[in-house]
Amino acid sequence: MSHKQAGQPNNILFVKNLPYESTSDELYELFGRFGAVRQIRAGSEKDTRGTAFVVYEDIDDATEAVKTLSGFNYKNRYLVALFHSLEQMDKTAENLEARRAKLEELKKEHGLE
Repeated sequence: MSHKQAGQPNNILFVKNLPYESTSDELYELFGRFGAVRQIRAGSEKDTRGTAFVVYEDIDDATEAVKTLSGFNYKNRYLVALFHSLEQMDKTAENLEARRAKLEELKKEHGLE
């Protein structure tokens, strides 16, 4: 069973350094230049603003978007476009679960339930 590695082409992009004021229509226009976009999920929380996941129908369109948009100046912001790594996401989830378990242990140890 093969896992997608960081940077390995797939149809999901993770984009950073987007202008906070970008609208959904603007993002679909920007990313749609490279092919059919299935979905865009833009970050809306304090720690996710300026980021988005972009899901393309076709891996070739996603590859072209990464090549063209990495370092692209969009509204005076230089974009960072990467292939999304499912493996990295799994590691993050595991790490979060381990930290929660440790926190629960510490609460019990110190009587803070």
